Amino acid sequence: MLNPSHSTPRAGKPPRRGIPQRTSPQAGNAKHMARPRSCVRPGRIHITWQDDNTLKAEFDAGTQTRTFYFGAPQGQGGDWQGISVASWDVPGTIMTRGSFGLGNPSGPERGGALKVVTTKMKAGYLRKNGIPYSDNAVMTEYYDRFDIPNGDSLLLVTTEVTDPMYLTAPFWTSTHFKKQNDAAGWNPSSCSTK
Repeated sequence: MLNPSHSTPRAGKPPRRGIPQRTSPQAGNAKHMARPRSCVRPGRIHITWQDDNTLKAEFDAGTQTRTFYFGAPQGQGGDWQGISVASWDVPGTIMTRGSFGLGNPSGPERGGALKVVTTKMKAGYLRKNGIPYSDNAVMTEYYDRFDIPNGDSLLLVTTEVTDPMYLTAPFWTSTHFKKQNDAAGWNPSSCSTK
């Protein structure tokens, strides 16, 4: 849970139940499902190369698709997904050797653990009934792959959100995904405030 002591006075007191009416899906504004929350909801993620310089991440929770640009980003931002610029953070990790679609097993290593910095997001909430974040928030994600002794592979997504308007300290979350060999269980579902 987000510690309210890490929020600025502008954030106000979080509501006790649900999202206020102004953010209901009927109003076309499910703010609690904004970008910083999609990796925290239960669900699946599918990551593929869109082209030589762009990764595409599809989330079945909230039916979101994000693009991670290596180099100059495309688009203006201002929507729920914002603008995401990617880079390889730690050279030589196993993530660059072809797993989770994040490397080319027959080509040269592409770098290391994936770091994604997202800016220009539409304002929303960090929790369903909690502290807001502004359109000036910055979200930094680290995607790290780990092999565990039983032979499974895990993708750990660690997320940091900073926002000088509403947060006095960074807001951190982490979520893990287990690699599957097929699309079994892929079931995109829309955003909901319930």
